[in-house]
Amino acid sequence: MDRSRFVIESSEAESMAKNSDLNLLQLLPSLVKSAQTLARSPISNFPVGAVGLGSTGRIFTGVNLEFPGLPLHHSVHAEQFLITNLAVHGEPRLRYLAVSAAPCGHCRQFLQELRCASDVQFLITDGGSENLDFKPLFEILPNPFGPRDLLDEQTPLLLEKKSNGLSLSTIDANQSPFLLEKRNKNLSLSNDSKHNIRLSLSNDSKHQLDQQISPSLLERLNNGLSLSNQLDEQCNGTVYELLAKNEFELKNLALKAANNSHAPYSGSPSGVALMDCDGGICSGSYMESAAYNPSLGPVQAALVAYVARGGGGYERIVTAVLVEKGGAVVRQEDTARLLLKVISPKCEFRVFHCDAWSSNGCK
Repeated sequence: MDRSRFVIESSEAESMAKNSDLNLLQLLPSLVKSAQTLARSPISNFPVGAVGLGSTGRIFTGVNLEFPGLPLHHSVHAEQFLITNLAVHGEPRLRYLAVSAAPCGHCRQFLQELRCASDVQFLITDGGSENLDFKPLFEILPNPFGPRDLLDEQTPLLLEKKSNGLSLSTIDANQSPFLLEKRNKNLSLSNDSKHNIRLSLSNDSKHQLDQQISPSLLERLNNGLSLSNQLDEQCNGTVYELLAKNEFELKNLALKAANNSHAPYSGSPSGVALMDCDGGICSGSYMESAAYNPSLGPVQAALVAYVARGGGGYERIVTAVLVEKGGAVVRQEDTARLLLKVISPKCEFRVFHCDAWSSNGCK
């Protein structure tokens, strides 16, 4: 899958329109059918494509994502994918939207998180591109409930720059669970393997190690299984090198995503970074809705980035890092773990809890 199919730069968009004897608004609906072919909808078999024009002149694609084995509310709607795609690529505003089917109430509500949402112009193509009658969003949601009902005018909205003030402490790379497993590869991985690993550390490091080694890794160790052996089968024997090389970057990308998180209603920002077995890394931020239920989790947001960058099957995702605010009223850890376990059972999952501007950073 080609990243260019999800993001079209402004110069290329203008060239495509010119070569087709169209203007940019006419070009949008002409791209909807091809967008539908990128959908991942194995449950409904109803592919939805959305194509949007941003304020910078770039064109973005959104598609629906469905996950067999999980409740339907884990799904990503095409309009949510589109908005997340804009956020991932730093697009400040959505101006026009062409979609293959009428937006559901869920998506109409989610779009309210945009500044001046009612002015976004949309077009329902219904499989054809002849009708170019774009209409403002307020025509299909005339009396919206949204940010203006709960927030002041100064609060940043979705797609707007923000920082949630989370920070990370410096963690010694030698205490990385991935490197610890490699360093202790000659130890017998019996039921005493966790104890053996802890013996190799100073007393000050043991507590921190216990916090950092995820339950899934401990379970593999205690079962006498090697994490690397399980993953190397699909990653050409490079898992250790990938994890060791990119662990710091993964953690910091997850932190950045958490700081960009749109969570003004709960004050519970979070972000996720993913890495596939080719070493490709992407991240996504938690996005809240004033109506709560249309909110999009950080794993789903990161999966949007993964698909948009040309990612293959989800089973190729080998590690995930979640950063979230410690003690938050809305917590992502358990839901994120469940989602990842279903779509990529061998994915190593790590969690760090942060305090805003804390000298201790994330734990």
